[in-house]
Amino acid sequence: MVTLVQTLMDHTDDVNCCAFSSTYLASCSLDKTIRLYLLKDFSELPFSPLKGHSYGVHSCCFSSCGKFLASSSTDGTTVLWNPQSGEKLATLKQPSESPVRVCKFSHDSNYLISGAADGTVALWNVRLKKLRRTGAVEDGSVIACDFSPGGNYFVTGSTSGELTVWDCQMKCRLNVKTAHDLGVTCCEFSPQPISGDMDSSGSQCFLMASCGQDNKINFWVMSHKDAAGCELRMRCSLNHHTAPVLACCFSPDGQILVSGSVDKSIIIWNSSSGAPLYTLTQHERYVTACAFARNAPLIATGSMDKTVNIWKFGSGNSSGSLGLRNKVLRKIEELKAKLESICIGVPDEFLCPISREIMTDPVIASDGYSYEREAIESWINTKKRTSPMTNKPLESSLITPNRTLKMAIDRWIEAQQVLQMPANQGCN
Repeated sequence: MVTLVQTLMDHTDDVNCCAFSSTYLASCSLDKTIRLYLLKDFSELPFSPLKGHSYGVHSCCFSSCGKFLASSSTDGTTVLWNPQSGEKLATLKQPSESPVRVCKFSHDSNYLISGAADGTVALWNVRLKKLRRTGAVEDGSVIACDFSPGGNYFVTGSTSGELTVWDCQMKCRLNVKTAHDLGVTCCEFSPQPISGDMDSSGSQCFLMASCGQDNKINFWVMSHKDAAGCELRMRCSLNHHTAPVLACCFSPDGQILVSGSVDKSIIIWNSSSGAPLYTLTQHERYVTACAFARNAPLIATGSMDKTVNIWKFGSGNSSGSLGLRNKVLRKIEELKAKLESICIGVPDEFLCPISREIMTDPVIASDGYSYEREAIESWINTKKRTSPMTNKPLESSLITPNRTLKMAIDRWIEAQQVLQMPANQGCN
């Protein structure tokens, strides 16, 4: 049984990520802040919110040792914090100065990965607070990453749909080019090895989940082929979400997976069978984040509705009235989705990088990127004249209509309207 125990409403803009340590809950937002709460009663710490970024914060995570909190931002930096005091320990500038979309600690807390909008990946030495190595994916922005539990490899996911496996020398060991159509949004390893599953060398295998703009969650099995490489093979796909899946996480024992989606739902899965156990529909907008507590039966979910919800697992039968209630709620959400489907599964290039809404009047700025006219004009008039995508100075404030992009968006909208005709009603 899953119950909602707390709703945190302190952020003033979209919540992008949330994370647990053994003592705290952290959440970060487009409002440029990171907020910290005590796990025992969800009271906000006296020094919260943490304010060290000049633009929206996309990602936050705790080190396993509990001594560090990392946050990454559109301002091109990843900041290391002391979560006990709120002290800023270091500001790690992405070498390319591109907006940083994701960060993650290694399991031994020695390293930190940061992935950026220009496809660059930076590997940092946490103790020295210095850059160790850099790399780059072949195409797209890096918006997902995670270390394998063994610590020998880490995986990045990009908006081009690729999953790339790296070793800690930043050598690319494996590349899956079509992991998800339209882009990868998240990738997470199960903390525990797959029971009874070993590769030909006798090494343990680990389960990884990836989410994408194709509405799917894919399960992958990673194994070590030999001293020089590894293998990543697809196990199965979970297809119950009706819109892009933006976040997922495993329980500490690896038995449960939680996912959040543009369809505003959270689905709790049995990770062994892939069967959905519960569907939660409390959030009013896209679910962008989810996290499992390490030492308590709690889940945190964040949303574009500016809230963080705290859910508690309890004993109880998963069937009966709760199961019926979930089925009814799911049908209601499916009907809502049909009305809102014009905003579901939108190709990323059709969304304004500033507002994240479908562009109706796309224009090209001097940085070469396309934006909604009103959004980029407001940006230039109210902020420093820097590119929202690269943080570098704009050569000029001149903007020109992108008629080719507008025609493509108009054609896509027309196609979506055709797809929503009654012939689609038989799909489940």
